[in-house]
Amino acid sequence: QVQLVESGGGLVQPGGSLRLSCAASGIIFRLTTMDWYRQAPGKQRELVAKITRGGSTNYVDSVKGRFTISRDNAKNTVYLQMNSLKPEDTAVYHCHVNKLGADYWGQGTQVTVSS
Repeated sequence: QVQLVESGGGLVQPGGSLRLSCAASGIIFRLTTMDWYRQAPGKQRELVAKITRGGSTNYVDSVKGRFTISRDNAKNTVYLQMNSLKPEDTAVYHCHVNKLGADYWGQGTQVTVSS
């Protein structure tokens, strides 16, 4: 059974930083592409960052240069380091994986950027 458990969200002032973590089980983590998505109120869910099993990364344009996705295969964990946070980064952030054609999501962690 695939399980994704996120942590690390919270309330931060504009310009601040947070690091999100997603612990995965039920997959061969080192062989799996991992994603972070986010969904803001009233908006569609969007892909924020992706990291392949080989360590290649992709980001949505709005976070390039500010966010960094990384993975620790020994801990079955993917991270999202978020710097220079802006109010428009406020959203629920979800970890995602696709296994054998099925999508799996974590429960999400709230990130609120506000002064």
